[in-house]
Amino acid sequence: MTARFLEISLHAPDVLASLDFYRRLGFTEASVGETWTHPYAAVSDGRLALGLHAFEFASPSVTFVQPELLARLDELEARGVELAFRKVGDDRFNEAGFEDPDGQMIAWLEARTFSPPDRAAGEVSALGWFEEYVLPVRDLDVAQAFWEGLGFVAVEEADSPCPRRGLTSDSLNLALWQTRQLEGPLLRFSAAGLGEVRDALEARGIVTDRRLPRLLDPERALMVVSPEGTALLVEEEAD
Repeated sequence: MTARFLEISLHAPDVLASLDFYRRLGFTEASVGETWTHPYAAVSDGRLALGLHAFEFASPSVTFVQPELLARLDELEARGVELAFRKVGDDRFNEAGFEDPDGQMIAWLEARTFSPPDRAAGEVSALGWFEEYVLPVRDLDVAQAFWEGLGFVAVEEADSPCPRRGLTSDSLNLALWQTRQLEGPLLRFSAAGLGEVRDALEARGIVTDRRLPRLLDPERALMVVSPEGTALLVEEEAD
């Protein structure tokens, strides 16, 4: 049941403010189509794509393009997965959504909604290298089994900064963290020299957030919060 990652979809009440923020971080704006009737923009750092939607929905959503969408929905429901929404028909853009065991919304679309922007190979934003989408979970085994059912493969397991497991697909890395110390998902980046990262961010008018989760070392991590409330974590590269 392989789907191709499209974007982390974000409810952005002020799309222009969020777009300006990500541009200042060094993301590139993508050319979007006319799929949505609401204001919409997309940005990318070459590895991570973010969709900024004025439309209100369960945000953030991990959004994929799923070939043969209708047939895949039948398979999904046959596995006992309950759809949160199903918008399909001959005269509309087909889409559907469902939640993982911890309430993370997952959306499937019948086609792309933007064209990837041109970025130089290896080019990164001011946050550094995008590593993974971090999901706080209650039960690692349950969460892992669910995401493996969507085509992800487990690649690592560790106990620091909390019990966690890493999973990967061909287009997105996930990190399942068994903790109650995160208020919600994080976008995790890595960079060498956090002091330089902080200086570069402040030079762009972006102040790092001091509400770092307690399980993280403030000497080796910093966090930025976007206008729409997305938490972007930067950790010092491992020696």
